[in-house]
Amino acid sequence: MNETVRMTRSGAMYGPDLTFLGVPRCTLNDPDTYADANVVIVGAPYDGGTSHRPGTRFGPSAIRQACYLPHDGSRPSLALRVDPLRELTVYDAGDVEMFGGDAVRSLGALEEAVYAVVRSGAVPVVLGGDHSIALPDATGVARHLGYGRVSMVHFDAHADTGTIEHGSLYGHGQPMRRLIESGAVRADRFLQIGLRGYWPGPETLAWMAAGQMRSYEMTEIVARGLDECLAEAYAIALDDCDGVFLSVDVDVVDPGMAPGTGTPEPGGLTTRQLLDAVRRCCYELPVVGVDVVEVAPPYDQAEVTAYLGNRVVLEALSAMARRRRDTAGELPPWDPRQPLLDGR
Repeated sequence: MNETVRMTRSGAMYGPDLTFLGVPRCTLNDPDTYADANVVIVGAPYDGGTSHRPGTRFGPSAIRQACYLPHDGSRPSLALRVDPLRELTVYDAGDVEMFGGDAVRSLGALEEAVYAVVRSGAVPVVLGGDHSIALPDATGVARHLGYGRVSMVHFDAHADTGTIEHGSLYGHGQPMRRLIESGAVRADRFLQIGLRGYWPGPETLAWMAAGQMRSYEMTEIVARGLDECLAEAYAIALDDCDGVFLSVDVDVVDPGMAPGTGTPEPGGLTTRQLLDAVRRCCYELPVVGVDVVEVAPPYDQAEVTAYLGNRVVLEALSAMARRRRDTAGELPPWDPRQPLLDGR
């Protein structure tokens, strides 16, 4: 995929030209505009890979706007005592031009955008879009850091390891298989958390087992406890890899708490569990890329799913900022069991 990066600020179709909570703009075709960035937010308004209900093309705009506080480029974290939008240098590059009728062109453009961000030294945070975008997102990171050197922590109700759906290699049910087949991410460093329901079938499950993928189904999470499963998963993710890509599909959360998604599956995590897990992941692990996908505003109720997507991004950024502080010795290591104290 060697596609020219097509950047556009969304017009009326996808909402107003707003950045994520008011952070400064940058343009990926002009590296000088984000040369000092720690994080670059990229919109991927693509739902050409959906197998059921479309609508995630409106996800990036909804995630950017979903907040009752002023869009002033500041969000102090109560839990972590950092302001990630101030302590990290965060830019918003707008949306990659992604035409739903041309998967190869659209996914190729996104891969080039992510690669440009990683090559600059910043962490890409991609707002989806359906889960098809995980393929170019993680591939763009691996192109810079090395194929097989990036592990994947994947929160989802679905494994997304299908082979061909509706006659296509590209869709939101197949990106993880494509990543593994390409060598961008190793199957034995692929950690999936929150799987449940009635898909995929035996042949796909056998393929996953042969590659030594590790999937934590909800039945196991309920039996063992989420904390224990996360500790095990995060230890595997750190083994013989240089960085971690975090991919969060909002349908990992029970649809009673996140209804605005295209393929809802009952019986998932709570919103609290997901936010805590994301915070822990980005604090404990060297996260080199993030995507938040499958927010579909047409099916949302009172914007609760869009708010969840927004808060997933903020939890990830807050944990990265706190990890940076603690690594520099500016604060004692964060312990969620301690009470809130000034200067903790």
